[in-house]
Amino acid sequence: MSDHDEDLGAFDPNIPEEGPAAPPPGWLDVIHGYQGHKGGEDDNPLYPPPPAYTPQPELNKNTLVPDVRVPMVSEDVARDALLKFVESKWRYSSKPARNLVFKELKPITVYRYRLESYTETRTSAWQFEPYNAGQVVDGPQYGASPPPWDVPMTLPQIYSDRVEKLRVPHSSLVKLCHKCNGCGRTRCGTCHGRGRKRCTFCHGNGRSRNKRCTSCHGRGRKRCTFCQGHGYRTCTVCHGSQNLLHFILLTVTWKNDISDFIPDRQPDFPDKKFEMVTGDPFFVDESLLVYPIQGFPDQEICDVSTKLINEHLHRFRSTSRILQQRQTIELVPLTLARYAYSGKDHSFYVYGVENKVFASKYPSACSIL
Repeated sequence: MSDHDEDLGAFDPNIPEEGPAAPPPGWLDVIHGYQGHKGGEDDNPLYPPPPAYTPQPELNKNTLVPDVRVPMVSEDVARDALLKFVESKWRYSSKPARNLVFKELKPITVYRYRLESYTETRTSAWQFEPYNAGQVVDGPQYGASPPPWDVPMTLPQIYSDRVEKLRVPHSSLVKLCHKCNGCGRTRCGTCHGRGRKRCTFCHGNGRSRNKRCTSCHGRGRKRCTFCQGHGYRTCTVCHGSQNLLHFILLTVTWKNDISDFIPDRQPDFPDKKFEMVTGDPFFVDESLLVYPIQGFPDQEICDVSTKLINEHLHRFRSTSRILQQRQTIELVPLTLARYAYSGKDHSFYVYGVENKVFASKYPSACSIL
């Protein structure tokens, strides 16, 4: 040890250096039903639902869909929709929209298939907080902790996403703080527990440029500002209480997983536009498990129904509990409007129940009239 180090003072060997931020593996007891915990940080095991919670689909079962009529758009509706579209584009003139002559309004059949699976997932993690003397500890002395899927929870509104966190009953226990080893404070890492630091201006000499150092007043050392000269700091984990209350926190996640599909059959119309509008849900099938659609005039909808239902079962059944499924077929209005203006032919699309307009080109696009 150098003379300069001796000048900084001694440290208390009874005050430990900082330990790990999280309890190390093996630090905590094993709670029956929650053996997935290995300890350490980022330990958050997922618990698949037991077989009794997992619905099994019936074999060779399918769903029939009624016939549907394709909606028509009138010239007045198409013109009004185009005028609203033009108003939103400052470079466009409303004159062509007011004076155009319609040549054809062609309705196009567009179906959107949607599958929703409302699932519940349960994970858990050890959590801790400073323990205060006299605080009630709901530990194993009050009984065994219920397994993850036996902890009662109130189901939220169906198809609404939600996350709830709950302490697992009888999982609490008190342990010495792993950060300070039950001391309540830890050695200051900045001054290494000495309470003083060598002056950085004079490098501990007390003089700078042959004059007394004005920073340390010639002492060659300064009080550590991190620990206020004590050589230790209050433990940042237990806040000085020396003990921690550990408990298992159960996280229950309800999520509505949605898969949409629209057949891509209109090369001149971007399918992304359909995401911004609604359609007419003429078919809604809702049950614990839904079954593939058969006999619908559009075979691609039947095929994608089978594909997505199988995908959802494969994806969620091993990790989550499926609480409800819903499949919907929407008829999304789409009309191709062809018209003439100033001796030239043009076209635009009217789509969605909202009568939105898509026009790749428009007459007099750069004029303001």
